[in-house]
Amino acid sequence: MSVLPPDLPRLRTLVTYLRGELKRTEAALAAAEEAETQEAVRRLPPEPPAWLIERGIGTGRPAIRLHVGGCWDTGKRSIPATTEQVRHLLTEGVPACPHCRPDTALGVLE
Repeated sequence: MSVLPPDLPRLRTLVTYLRGELKRTEAALAAAEEAETQEAVRRLPPEPPAWLIERGIGTGRPAIRLHVGGCWDTGKRSIPATTEQVRHLLTEGVPACPHCRPDTALGVLE
């Protein structure tokens, strides 16, 4: 245990100093916690798009299959799509993924 001064003026000075150190320490702690929170948010994976169009290989890269955004069976050639694009492609005869069934999700049945 440290030895504290016995007189009142030095004890008040010490208390004032320690309060200042505590405020600086709490501010540094808050800044570190905020930085950690922001870093955790940056590390989160991005949200998958709602719909995906799987493209074929070759000239024009036509749509070959449609998927719901979180489907596990998408290929590397998939691109994000809007609801209107997926509905239009379904009515044009582009097949829906048999696993995620975007046609059922949109209410567009064959």
